[in-house]
Order: sequence, then C-alpha cells, then structure tokens
Amino acid sequence: MFYDRAKIFLKAGDGGNGLVSFRREKFVPEGGPNGGDGGRGGSVYLIGDHNLRTLLDFKMKQHYKAPKGENGQNSNKVGKSGKDIYLHVPLGTVVRRDGEEAVIADLVTDGQKVLAAKGGRGGRGNARFASNRDKAPEVAEKGEPGEEVWIRLELKVLADVGLVGMPNAGKSTFISRVSAAKPKIADYPFTTLEPNLGIVDLGDERVFCVADVPGLIENAHDGAGLGHHFLRHLERTKVLVHLIDMSGQEGRDPLEDFEIISEELRKYKKELWEKPRLIAANKMDLPDSAENLERLRQKYGDDFEIFPISAAGGGDLKPVLNRCYEKIVTAPTVEERREEEIKVTTFEPRRPFTVRADGGGVFVVEGAEVKKWIAMTDFANEAAVKRLQRIFKAMGLDQGLRDAGARHGDTVIAYDLEFDFSD
Repeated sequence: MFYDRAKIFLKAGDGGNGLVSFRREKFVPEGGPNGGDGGRGGSVYLIGDHNLRTLLDFKMKQHYKAPKGENGQNSNKVGKSGKDIYLHVPLGTVVRRDGEEAVIADLVTDGQKVLAAKGGRGGRGNARFASNRDKAPEVAEKGEPGEEVWIRLELKVLADVGLVGMPNAGKSTFISRVSAAKPKIADYPFTTLEPNLGIVDLGDERVFCVADVPGLIENAHDGAGLGHHFLRHLERTKVLVHLIDMSGQEGRDPLEDFEIISEELRKYKKELWEKPRLIAANKMDLPDSAENLERLRQKYGDDFEIFPISAAGGGDLKPVLNRCYEKIVTAPTVEERREEEIKVTTFEPRRPFTVRADGGGVFVVEGAEVKKWIAMTDFANEAAVKRLQRIFKAMGLDQGLRDAGARHGDTVIAYDLEFDFSD
C-alpha cells in the first residue's frame, strides 16, 4: 500500500539535572562545589532516504521519543548525553507542524538531515554558580525539557515526468511499456489507485523517472475522484505528458477531455498548468482516432507538441520519450525551484511572556521562557527558588504583572506554579 501522508509525535529527550555537591576530603578544607552538569537530551532528526518510497512506517508507529540526558555527578563529572534518533523518510517529503501550513523542512536529496525536535540542554551543577560573592553555591539547575511536537509528513513524489489524463487514457499501459514498472492494468476506470514510478533508460546515460498519477476527472481540484489526493505529486515534476484516448470509444470527446484536465491543473495550481506539456495522442490503432487526431492538431497544434502513439502496441514511443528528455535537461533543478519559492517573512520581536487577568485577583502568565525556567527549577531547593525569582525580575515579569493590574496578594498562575504576588 502506498502511504503519502502521516502525522507523528516527536519527543526529544530532557536534559539531565545538574548536581549540588561539595568536595569532601579529610585534608582538603573548604573543598568547594564540585557538582557536575547534566547531559544533553537526545534530539530527533529526519533524514532523506532514496531507498524509501512510502510513509508506511509512520502509519504503523506514530510516537517517537529520544532518551534523556544523565544527571551530573560529583567531582565535576558531566552526565552522558542522550542518544539522538534518526527517522528516515522518502525523498520528496515535506514537513509541517500540525495545525500550521508553514513548511519547516523539505527533504529532496539523499542524506539530507533536518532537526525536527531539539533535545533539552543539561542543567548546570553548583560548580558553575561559584563566584567571588558566593563560593559555596547550593543551587543547581534541572535539565531543560526536550521539545515535543506533532508534525505532518506529506510525500510529493520526485519524478522528472508526470503522466496525466482521464481514467482509462492508457497511462498505466504507457509506463509499463517504457519502463520496468508493473502497474495494475484493466479495462475499467480508476484501475490505478496509487502513483506508480518507472525508470526510462534511453541509452547513452539518458535516464529519467516517470510517475503515473491516478486518473483525474472534472473538479479534481476540489477533491472529486482521486484527483485532490494525488495532484500534489505532479508539483515536483519537470514535464507533464498528457495522454488522451483518441478513439472516443467510451462516448467521450478527446478534445473535451484535454480541456477538462488542463483546467483542473490550472485551478489546482497555476504552476502545474504552466509546466512544459507534451500531448501523447494514444490508441491511434483504433477506429476514429485518425479523425480525432486531425481535430486535435487543428485546435492545439500551434501551442503543443503532439505525438501519435499506441501504448498497447508499444510502437512509436521513442519520439515522445526523446522529447521528454530534452525538456528535462533544460528544466530547472529541484534546488533551483526551491530557491525561487523562498518567501521571506519578518516577525515582530516576541515578549518572553504574556500576562492575562483572569478575574477575581487571578493573573495567568504564559510564555516559552517562563515555562522553561519553571521546569528547570528545583522547588525543593530554596536557593534555586530565589534564583528563579531573580530571573523573573530580570525578565520584566514583576513589572508586567503591575502593568496588568496585579496588586499585593493577588494570585499568579504560571503553568504548574502558583504563588502570591508580592509588590
């Protein structure tokens, strides 16, 4: 089964906790702090792999968790870092955070590696807090939580040539004749339910990949039939070959079929409609095909190159294949197209926190920085709690609460932490 979409949950490892420890040896008075730092949590990476063709593995398993870092030890020993994990995905995989449309990764080359969830840094041990003012600090940090995120994986098949056309136009037969691909072929619509890839070898190192995309129908861009699900697989192709059943045996007009599919490409994405397109006038060995071919040439011959073929017979295929290769050579590469698609967005600087009055003297504080420092504080350690208070003050949280209307004794809630505001 061909799976081209998946949603998975990634949890990077938490950083290990720093240690509060002091050197204790018989003949070493005032040995000083020697608590080591915690190790870094493992991160989660995605890697493009040319050996994969589907996202099936991510349908079978949805949750991935990297190991956390080890805690720091005495004698300034740093905890061992958590092991990174690597998830291999097919080339052409687009990655988005769930609920967002912005692309955070686009894996198109073999071995391309992208950080998907970053491991938390290890908490600092008390040796790191020693200073002239405090030579025996009793504070250490807990490890930073690793990132956790739901992401969507969407596979867009990487092929040089995309075959488009109505159901039963002969796309599966065509790809079976020009490559070693063995798609299912039968005399009924929608025989093809998933994209098929085939490698065409013209000799003299002229090789390219062809994708047979399931048949489209009218209103495919709106989700009719199988079109909406598979149209995106055409986005990365360099050339489109439009196969038309010229026989009209099923009561269809070949010219009308061409117009319908062209319009569906344009409505889905104008870039598809503007791609180099060749017309393969198929089933020329059947009655009425010659008459329809003449009509096609009269109407579209000035705008498109038309190649009469008979995919079932296997003859007359070389001219259209040679022309495909010539078009591929002059088309921009995937990397060049990606550069053209880059959009620069300017973000306004974000405050490290937000304060919301919740009524009844209750104020809710939120923000990634606030959440991180709360998670890294050992509330059983008085020195660590006082340090958190200083961090909040330096962050401007005290003033932010005042600006929001907080008064002495009001309740402040920040994630799992609840305290009274002291002004």
